[in-house]
Amino acid sequence: MTEIKGQCLCGAVNVTAQTDDPKLRACHCDMCRQHTSGAFFSIKTVPGSEIVEGPVQTYRSSEWAERGFCPTCGSTLWYGTVADKARNFAAGLFPNAGGAPLVIEFFADQCPQGYALSGTHKKLTADETIALFTGNDA
Repeated sequence: MTEIKGQCLCGAVNVTAQTDDPKLRACHCDMCRQHTSGAFFSIKTVPGSEIVEGPVQTYRSSEWAERGFCPTCGSTLWYGTVADKARNFAAGLFPNAGGAPLVIEFFADQCPQGYALSGTHKKLTADETIALFTGNDA
């Protein structure tokens, strides 16, 4: 297991987490793109290992999710699911994105024409992403 440490742009919020299988994930859904002005990149961490210090503001972006951010500089901290309290931390908080490789894109069919992520990682459509998260594999 590896410890990763990071912070928001102004340094007011510090995050420490453990990762046993570092993986980057990118999401192109409308909300993530509106929130970050591009794909939201998150890093897989060990659930419950995360320590967040400093002021944090959250915004309930849907009935099942919230987004955490620094109230001072506005840096995105996480996308979290409310039911299980899971947090998907922004990869940009950590130097070199935690050294993790990109393994999956969510809502890949909603990626704007202005950019594309290269590589041979998995790319899920909106329907495939929703089926994965809801357990309704059609």
